[in-house]
Amino acid sequence: MNEQSIKEQHENIVNLLKEQRLKEAQTQLSAMLTACSDSSLHQRLIQAQTSYQYMLQYMRQGVNDPERDKLYLSLQAETWDIANQAKANMLDGVSYRYYQTLHAANKRNEPIPLTTHLHTLENFEDDMAICLLMPDNQQHLNELANKVEETNRHLFLTTWGNTSWSKETAAQAQAYLTSQQLRPIDLSLFVSAVTLSLTECFDIRKCLWLIDAYQTTNPMVSLRALVGLVLTLYTHENQAALYPELTARLSLLSGEPAFRKDITLIYIQLLQSKETENVDKKMREEIFPEVIRSVNMMRGMKFGFEDPVEENDQNPDWEKALNDKTFNEKLRQMGELQMEGADLHYSTFASLKSTPFFSNPSNWFYPFDLQHPAILKLFGFNLKESNRLVKTLLQSGFFCESDKYSLCFTMTLLSPAQRSKMLEQFDQQLPEEMTDKENLKSIQEYANRREVISQLYIQDIYRFYKCSQRKNELRDIFKEELALHKLQLLKDTLGQADALTEAANFLFRKEHYTEALSIYRLLADRHEADVDVWQKAGFCLQKEKRYHEAIEAYSKADILKPDHIWTLRHLATCHRQLHEYEQALECYQKVEAMQPENLNLLFLIGSCLAESRRYDEALQYFFKMDFMENDCLKAWRAIAWCSLVCGKTEQAERYYEKILHTGKAVATDYLNAGHTAWVQGDTDKAANRYGQALTANENMSNFLEMFRKDKSTLVNLGIREEDIPLMIDLVL
Repeated sequence: MNEQSIKEQHENIVNLLKEQRLKEAQTQLSAMLTACSDSSLHQRLIQAQTSYQYMLQYMRQGVNDPERDKLYLSLQAETWDIANQAKANMLDGVSYRYYQTLHAANKRNEPIPLTTHLHTLENFEDDMAICLLMPDNQQHLNELANKVEETNRHLFLTTWGNTSWSKETAAQAQAYLTSQQLRPIDLSLFVSAVTLSLTECFDIRKCLWLIDAYQTTNPMVSLRALVGLVLTLYTHENQAALYPELTARLSLLSGEPAFRKDITLIYIQLLQSKETENVDKKMREEIFPEVIRSVNMMRGMKFGFEDPVEENDQNPDWEKALNDKTFNEKLRQMGELQMEGADLHYSTFASLKSTPFFSNPSNWFYPFDLQHPAILKLFGFNLKESNRLVKTLLQSGFFCESDKYSLCFTMTLLSPAQRSKMLEQFDQQLPEEMTDKENLKSIQEYANRREVISQLYIQDIYRFYKCSQRKNELRDIFKEELALHKLQLLKDTLGQADALTEAANFLFRKEHYTEALSIYRLLADRHEADVDVWQKAGFCLQKEKRYHEAIEAYSKADILKPDHIWTLRHLATCHRQLHEYEQALECYQKVEAMQPENLNLLFLIGSCLAESRRYDEALQYFFKMDFMENDCLKAWRAIAWCSLVCGKTEQAERYYEKILHTGKAVATDYLNAGHTAWVQGDTDKAANRYGQALTANENMSNFLEMFRKDKSTLVNLGIREEDIPLMIDLVL
């Protein structure tokens, strides 16, 4: 069998299990196992089939079995797990995916117990302390650092390639969580390995272990575990729901406010990570070019007095650059993106992920470690004491772990002497206030905030899925909807109104109106929608041009908060889109009572009156606009057109003359002015104005389309229909 056929067989079995067609799934799995060499899977399936057959027989006999539902779940779970194991084993010989090479290697090689790796990692800090006391210790220190890195690498890869833990292995993994000597760095990396393993193949023991890891005290370990748990539940939603012990653990956690806060935060951050490509594009195409332009304008700027004899006034262009509204706006946008957790560094560091360091998968998730061999090779063992700049950057919460490594590796482009000199210069130039104890403490406190830790870890995961050598072999969840609130196992947390509202509002801010609307609808169906929800639901519907439904949503918002200006105006807009001008007028006039001097509102009311052919009333509003604002071209156009269509041609002519003399006339102005002259009987002036309209259009077809749209208006004003094509030919 080839890789494709194995995957298709497995997928068919999984689909049957999702539809609760267990008997058929077991039959197909039995056929699949004829090509699998693992005899233990055959035995497990036979036992599951036998148990299911007995269960069905007891049911037929009318036996009341209180354990039936529980047994049915366990048989589904067992069948699913056998199918997963069979798929993994059968792919070993035919698939070239990196995961399969790891899985096959695990089967070939004698496994090293997790406790063996644990003892090596636990002894690291004590061994390092002893080595530091010894003279000529450089070689021993390097050997020790390499030994720990190799242990972590082996542990990571073997864990990733493992499809299921035995009871013994799970017990050994528990020792990692209770160890007092194990560094959080090493435990965090192990958590990431377990996560990768789970995204490939569900394992209830690993899943429960992640819950235990979440409940440890170290925030880096805890939040990595929770991110891993969320990704596992998303990837294996249906299979995970078959385990009552997992449901019970999650239900218990859902009662803890800290857990609800953490998981809601991670949900929003995962949604935020999906925006990375949009942020990257905005940074490259909008923000960076503007910042570079402004920096170039300021290049060479001096702010001191060098010589009292010479002129020392600054170049006005520099002041212009400093006060440039566009530049300041781009900086403001960058600040806002950073405040909401956007990944601003992806575009900078994505191109730096092709170094040999990242050919080792574990290094994508390795918490930044000054004692990592790759870092020791760059800076030696005295970095902690020697360089304030590097120390400040690497302790900050501004870069994810893999970006910190990339930042260091950019220095490999320099010779050791150049690197040393550069670091020394940076260290001397770094302001004292950035490295005093209080500020360093603030930087460390920021880096230790839970929302910062989880955000940066998700950025590391994103980089692995988008930039690693194996990216095409992975299921890229960041291209998917990630509607975590729909997961059955997370409904007690992410299904709560506060979490739903936060997710919907994030999607709304990012203009994902369809996804946001589905959550607002859910809140409405559960009678948990307030005025804000109805307003935003209406706006989403309006953006999708579903105006009838938008009116319904806005109307409910208006009931909850009557006569709200924003609601009324959007309600009116939807009515206008449906050509329901009387209903739109009703809304606008309510707003007018509250904002009688709003020019745009006056124009909208006048437009609705004009569309309703109530031209005299419309003119009153347009004249009011003209009175309130000098040289209001918008009002002049409206007055001129309304005057024309209601037969006040002299008034229309006066206003079109004013418009044409402003130097701001457009094609439509020339066209309508031509209509006015023609209706007044001045054919020559009309033809000239039509000619100007044609010139302004720069496109004959556009001109002809505009002219033909006004055909009925011209006929109503007394122009013979037969003369219209003649006039067009005259103009052409």
